[in-house]
Amino acid sequence: METMAKIPKKNLTITVEPGSPYPLGATVNPEGVNFSVFSKYGEEVELLLFSGPRDPRPSTRVCLDPSPHRTHHYWHVFVPGLVHGQVYAWRVKGPGRPEQGHRFDGEKLLLDPYGRGVTGLDIYDRKSARLPGDNCERSLRSVVIDSNKYDWEDDHTLPPTEGRQMIYEMHLAGFTKSPTSGVSEQKRGTYAGLIEKIPYLLDLGITAVELLPIHHFDPQDAPAGKTNYWGYSSLSYFAPHSAYSSDRSPTGPVREFQDMVKALHKAGIRVILDVVYNHTAEAGADGPVLCFAGFENSAYYMLDDDLSKYADFTGCGNTLNANHSVVRRLILDSLRYWVEQMHVDGFRFDLASTLSRGEDGHPMDNPPILWAIESDPVLAGTSMIAEAWDAAGLYQVGSFTGDRFAQWNGPFRDRIRGFLRGDQDVIERLMARIVGSPDLFSTPESQPWHSINFVTCHDGFSLMDLVSYNQKHNLANGEDNRDGSDNNQSWNCGVEGPTNDPEILRLRQQQSRNFLCLLMLSHGTPMLTMGDEVLQSHQGNNNPWCQDNELAWLDWDLVESESGFLRFTRELINLAKGLGVLQNDQFWSATCPKRKGEISWHGVKPGLPDWSAGSKHLAFSIEQPKPSGTLYVLLNAEDHEKEFTLPKLPDGRRWLHVINTASLPNEDIIPPGEGNPIAPRKILAVARSVVVLMSEAPRH
Repeated sequence: METMAKIPKKNLTITVEPGSPYPLGATVNPEGVNFSVFSKYGEEVELLLFSGPRDPRPSTRVCLDPSPHRTHHYWHVFVPGLVHGQVYAWRVKGPGRPEQGHRFDGEKLLLDPYGRGVTGLDIYDRKSARLPGDNCERSLRSVVIDSNKYDWEDDHTLPPTEGRQMIYEMHLAGFTKSPTSGVSEQKRGTYAGLIEKIPYLLDLGITAVELLPIHHFDPQDAPAGKTNYWGYSSLSYFAPHSAYSSDRSPTGPVREFQDMVKALHKAGIRVILDVVYNHTAEAGADGPVLCFAGFENSAYYMLDDDLSKYADFTGCGNTLNANHSVVRRLILDSLRYWVEQMHVDGFRFDLASTLSRGEDGHPMDNPPILWAIESDPVLAGTSMIAEAWDAAGLYQVGSFTGDRFAQWNGPFRDRIRGFLRGDQDVIERLMARIVGSPDLFSTPESQPWHSINFVTCHDGFSLMDLVSYNQKHNLANGEDNRDGSDNNQSWNCGVEGPTNDPEILRLRQQQSRNFLCLLMLSHGTPMLTMGDEVLQSHQGNNNPWCQDNELAWLDWDLVESESGFLRFTRELINLAKGLGVLQNDQFWSATCPKRKGEISWHGVKPGLPDWSAGSKHLAFSIEQPKPSGTLYVLLNAEDHEKEFTLPKLPDGRRWLHVINTASLPNEDIIPPGEGNPIAPRKILAVARSVVVLMSEAPRH
């Protein structure tokens, strides 16, 4: 059957065909494009076709007759002659009754929930999607993408890293947006800009980048005068953010993202996306109608008992109804698309615990969406990382659903911070974090890599601010310093903020090295935050989500001015990679060695750790597989020096210096085997320092 569609501008007609409900979205074939969307309660559905991405009005409107163009709850149409790059949008008329859970608005242009590309960001106005009336001239539009047009050459998703990953959490735009990056102005803050900096990542020792959200988001979802910089405001779960592309043509962002992935893969670096399947940019009851709410509000979102209101477990106004069958399919299709068509290697799920909530908002024992992800064969070789909590108090670190999700280890961050700040009663919990947190990851299937160890992330103080501020300083965000966490477990080393005091500056660098030592030498998967390797400060702002400026961008001048700290970070990562015991996929014994390669605990004397509440020092040794030597780590968080007695080594071997965080730059870390021997068997660890030793290799 064929139907006719009017072209208002020219008063002509085009021929369209019924099309197919599957696949969802816009699918290109040699004859044209098939469009399909879900809308159960929609009464009139209209496809709008634009001649150009900024055209104020569509060149063609296709009104879908339910008889040939609706199958069950899916509306579909095939338009002959359309090709890759076609710009389009939808309108859906239906009941505008929020009290019944419906927010249809036939005057609002809607993005395709399955759209592979988004354009129009330069003409978009968020307010126009909130106010009554037609917003066509100021709307975002979807783009038809033919996934088969790109030449991947011989590229494919990379398998999990042999040994443990070294993850670098980064903001894609902020990585190169500063003029100090040396990237050309056109490419600053783009996928192409990141490609230019791959040698830096390789030199640092990174094996995986974890990109803050690159799903197309709404930068205007922010207070007046601010920008949503981080990107936790998703609009399209299939489209790369168009503002991150140096090619601003409708199809440019997709191609440039693919170029970036291919280039990272050629360098052996895996690509992990931070994905936000917990809420969208449509916000709360007074938010705009941009996509999901305009197609089927009551399906895509969890609603309150009062159906005019949203259940909010995210702190962002709404919560995606992830365990609804339609939304579950969308999430799975999105994940598969990024793996199969965009060659992404893994995902970090923001506020992942919201995915364990049922349609009524209550936590489920066996949430369907998480088990579907867990068991999906397309996703089997990818990394899955959960931020295993939400904004409504659900905290599931160590108990998150499934066997394969690694989890951000918040307790690791907290115990490391507490110990190095000099808190009491932390030694036993610190011990558990060092050995990979087997107390948290305690199922038979758990392994050390399940623990994503971090001391900082995008959310909170940077490493430099962690040792420079006792309180957050978020006034620049315009919320009277109310936003951001008040529980930072930080210590400013004696002065709040910037100082010229050389002793305080020395101590801050020393404490920063201490943090990195515990991060890199603990069992589990380490994650380093962009800028920490060069001590980037955000001026005490622990929530720079709306700071799209020099405050949050990576300052590449620090690569030179903090070259000593950068060298320490690079050499520490290299040292950790060379320690085979850290690559072990079995937990070490937390109390005593049971086999070679496990850990032994000590205090100021070998074999006698001080577990008392007032203890602020600890030592541990790890017996490495031959021919490597034994690693001995001394931790002193006291405000005075401690003298440690070292165990006697067999065969006349000696202990050699590897790390002393209290030493001068270029002397703070020495490649294994090159350090000075220690004799006699006593060593002083100065106040607030970490010392790492390694035994000489066995003599033949």
